[in-house]
Amino acid sequence: MGIKLQFILIIAIVAIISGAFLIKVRNTLPPTQVFSKELEFTDTTLIEVDTGDLKSRAYLTYGVRDKGILSSENIVYLSDTVEYLSAKNSVYYGDKLYLDGDVVLHEKDGYKYKTQHAIYDQKTEVLHITSPFVGVKGQNVIEGKTLEYDTRSKKASGKTVGTVFYIPDK
Repeated sequence: MGIKLQFILIIAIVAIISGAFLIKVRNTLPPTQVFSKELEFTDTTLIEVDTGDLKSRAYLTYGVRDKGILSSENIVYLSDTVEYLSAKNSVYYGDKLYLDGDVVLHEKDGYKYKTQHAIYDQKTEVLHITSPFVGVKGQNVIEGKTLEYDTRSKKASGKTVGTVFYIPDK
């Protein structure tokens, strides 16, 4: 009893066809990660100037610029209308500064607002507080869910805002 040549050829053909279906053929190269980090710095002061005029300053403990977006940690921002604006994390894109984590705005001769999330538009100088906040000036207190504060005109408007004003006796 011998093995016939037909059976050997059938087994070889089946093995070749099944092997061809199991092999993946790719003409594309595997994806490579492109290095796009443009700038990285620690303990830095960024100064924005106009023709002969200082517009703003920002102090950062760590920052990275990647694809035109500046991300930073522990930012303190100062300008003519803002005594200081600070946050744990920030992202600067276009003219907007997105602030997250222990955001504090202290206006010159005014309220001190505390929240967790805010967006500061550098062009219009308007701070959009997007999470519950508390504003304090002396014994006067403002609380609410959202607030839009114009640092130029010192006007604020918000939703679900409650206030407690302290008026001393004369």
